[in-house]
Amino acid sequence: MQTFTTFADLASFIAEETAASERASTYAYAFIEHDERAKLSIVEEPQVQFMPDPDQARAAVEMVMTTLFDVLRDTRLEPFAGDLAWGFANSFHAVAKRIEGREDDAAKELNQLVRISDPSEIHATQVEDTRLLCETLESCREAMECMRDHAAEVFRAETGRPFSTVRGSRVSSATTASQIDARDFLAARAAKRREAHAPTGPVVIFSGGDAWHDHELLYKALDDTRTRIPSMILATTAQHKGCDQIAHAWAASRGVPTVRFTLNRSLGKRAGFARNEQMMALKPVHAIVCEGSGLQANLLMRVRDAGVPYHAFAASHQQAAFPDGAPVKGQLRFARRQREF
Repeated sequence: MQTFTTFADLASFIAEETAASERASTYAYAFIEHDERAKLSIVEEPQVQFMPDPDQARAAVEMVMTTLFDVLRDTRLEPFAGDLAWGFANSFHAVAKRIEGREDDAAKELNQLVRISDPSEIHATQVEDTRLLCETLESCREAMECMRDHAAEVFRAETGRPFSTVRGSRVSSATTASQIDARDFLAARAAKRREAHAPTGPVVIFSGGDAWHDHELLYKALDDTRTRIPSMILATTAQHKGCDQIAHAWAASRGVPTVRFTLNRSLGKRAGFARNEQMMALKPVHAIVCEGSGLQANLLMRVRDAGVPYHAFAASHQQAAFPDGAPVKGQLRFARRQREF
């Protein structure tokens, strides 16, 4: 865990790692009020309710997270600070997911309503109320996700590990004005949701064994790849230690979108190979494969056969974990197209 001799150093580190100015603009966007009226239940009348002040919300999240680490630092409870901070960040995620479920239900109801050709005032009011409910829930979800992401960034800055959740991933016929507005809203919402869950951009696939310690070797390869492919999306095999954990930490620190392919256990022994097929189906523009098991060897073979440029690293290329004397760098081999383990 990162240590500091003064609070000034800590403050400087946190400010740099969490990019305070950019975070402020993110809060301002996430806490926008699309309508001064809010509706959180279909049976309640709309009320004038405002969003929290974005600067105060940002300061509150940062204060809670950093204070937790400060209080436990240099005590016997310090090893548990990360677990407690993870729980705080994950609570925002859990609440956001519950709001998202209600938002989806409201969106389905709204979708059904706008399909009904009824020019009556009663129907128009019902459509408007449902639209306002959906919009209110969306704004609440976005605010929760913003605070979750901020807490996750502080967690990463303090622990050096990326925050990950337990689960989940991240409008011509005669119509009334309310129906047209609802269709526009649904179309915009669908477009945002697709991009959030299926980001567009060139895919770089990554896989490696779960016994790997040399993060500098992989960080350099990933940084070099990102220099050539700045809009890259990183697809990994979603392991929680070793190479994939290093890649996830790198992606979190660089702000690179990550798609994590977990195993489909129902496929039995074929699950790992099926995952390799899924990753290759993304038509990657580059691959980084580290020595691990037969699954990594199979993926490297597929990459080579498809003519995809790649880096391949053997376990022996790592810097010694506990060398005698000065650190000795293992040979760094960047293999593109022509190298194997």
